[in-house]
Amino acid sequence: MSTQTSDMAAATALHAGKKIMAWRRENGRVGVRNHVVILPLDDISNAACEAVAAHIQGTMALPHAYGRLQFGEDLELHFRTMIGTGANPNVAACIVIGIEAGWTQKVVDGIAKTGKPVAGFWIEGNGDIATVASASRKAKEFVHWAGEQMREPCDLTELWVAAKCGESDTTTGLASCPTVGNMYDKLVPAGLYGCFGETSELTGAEHLAAKRAATPEVAEKFMRVWQAYQDDVIEAHKTSDLSDSQPTKGNIAGGLTTIEEKALGNLEKIGKNISYIDVLEPAEAPAKGAGLYFMDTSSAAAECCTLQAAAGYVVHIFPTGQGNVIGNPIMPVIKVTGNPRTVRQMSEHVDVDVSGVVKREMTIDQAGDVLIDMIVKTANGRPTAAEALGHREFVMTKLYRSA
Repeated sequence: MSTQTSDMAAATALHAGKKIMAWRRENGRVGVRNHVVILPLDDISNAACEAVAAHIQGTMALPHAYGRLQFGEDLELHFRTMIGTGANPNVAACIVIGIEAGWTQKVVDGIAKTGKPVAGFWIEGNGDIATVASASRKAKEFVHWAGEQMREPCDLTELWVAAKCGESDTTTGLASCPTVGNMYDKLVPAGLYGCFGETSELTGAEHLAAKRAATPEVAEKFMRVWQAYQDDVIEAHKTSDLSDSQPTKGNIAGGLTTIEEKALGNLEKIGKNISYIDVLEPAEAPAKGAGLYFMDTSSAAAECCTLQAAAGYVVHIFPTGQGNVIGNPIMPVIKVTGNPRTVRQMSEHVDVDVSGVVKREMTIDQAGDVLIDMIVKTANGRPTAAEALGHREFVMTKLYRSA
């Protein structure tokens, strides 16, 4: 065994024993927040959900733009996202409101499989006022119930921790993304579930990403997904190129001139020593046990985070260079930056400062330990910068036009 491998094994053993204080849900999963969510099945139920949340303190509505006349694969993704959001271990209980009974009940039934309290209400035949009144009464019951649930000691490595990067620059690939990779190298072998995505943003490094798959079958599955995104999304809809999108204006201002450069830094998030064990559809929950997973997602921050939360991930790590302010309503988003200017100019958005890496005052290994400590603090109740600032971006992914 090499010295480096031996050191990483020792670090894994050290962090594997760490405890957090979290909520053990009915299905055995561990949550780090205790939300009561008012979930609209469709866009025209947003007003009713927001009315319930306005009446009952301690609840949170998640308005969104879709849910009507979707069909096929797009409808399946919609249901998967809705059910997964309500089923997330950070949600203690859930109210679902839709325009009609059938689809509403389908989401309720899916969430109910976790064992958590959930109830559905529909507007057709009742109207907004009666629906809001009934849902508010049940929401108040759920708030009292959730408030009586107690945190208990849980292993740190029982967490599901997702990652994506945003507003990347040269420091992202040098410092903040490798910090995430170091965390995964230490915690995934001890039982942590990890997740990375951003399919289009791996362009130019897709061959390297394929080599990090655990088996040839998983590598082949990854390449099929990546190629389909290129053919069916990028090539089918681009103009002459992806100017203004990949890389973004912010990426270019930060020194990244091509998508290939961006991809190489992005891939640093998966560490040096571990392989991903499966490729997930958007919002699909991992099913092969503990390990690192790749999820087919957009590179848009709010969409990607929404999909990962719907897959069951309870903490998100977000490396940023130029400074991205994204949050998520149910999954705390920890911001990591290695850019000294971003630390100075946008300090209120930074949870973990690893700018010492680029200043040669901190090693990647030390930065990984600092990030792990922040994950523990966040799991124990520390609000992230995005939470404190009220960032609750919830953005559904839509695959194609509705009927």
